[in-house]
Amino acid sequence: MEEVEKFIKECGTYFLATVEGDQPRVRPFGTINIFEGKLYIQTGTFKPVSKQIHMNPKVELCAMNKAGKWLRLAGILIADDRIEPKIDMLEHYPELKKMYSAEDPRTEVLYFKDATATFYSFTEAPRTVNF
Repeated sequence: MEEVEKFIKECGTYFLATVEGDQPRVRPFGTINIFEGKLYIQTGTFKPVSKQIHMNPKVELCAMNKAGKWLRLAGILIADDRIEPKIDMLEHYPELKKMYSAEDPRTEVLYFKDATATFYSFTEAPRTVNF
């Protein structure tokens, strides 16, 4: 899991895919953080992505680094309503403090469950990590 987090942070931006009815939805994200042994993302509860995740928690993200390697991470996102992971996320992404606080009901953190991460390259065989 640490390798996955490091790769995604190195990329800076990744794209998260959700489903709305029968329509895929993809958007850029930038938050990724390990807290208490789980890989978390953050979003706003008022955003369509939050509603889509709560309707169907199966998601996939994709990130590509400058060396031309990419990662696909599929799993189930589970909302964590505790304040501690929110505080930790905001400490790792202080720029979010301009928009959210840990006590703000408009922010949520979610962690990956049953995750499968596959690393790809044009020159190497794919390699998979599960957590």
